[in-house]
Amino acid sequence: MFNDLSKLGKYLGQAARLMVGMPDYDNYVEHMQKTHPDKPVMSYEMFFRERQDARYGGKGGPKCC
Repeated sequence: MFNDLSKLGKYLGQAARLMVGMPDYDNYVEHMQKTHPDKPVMSYEMFFRERQDARYGGKGGPKCC
């Protein structure tokens, strides 16, 4: 029972982070290790910056003001 509750908590936490636009670094690392073991994994800072740029159009993207 606790295993199922633990999984539920993990998925609910992930869903909440995605709803507010907070990137999920742990899932990124897990994905990279499983599917792209030959490629380097970005640091948390690099990952966060890349996600911000992708979401808000950084580096010459559209600006709101």
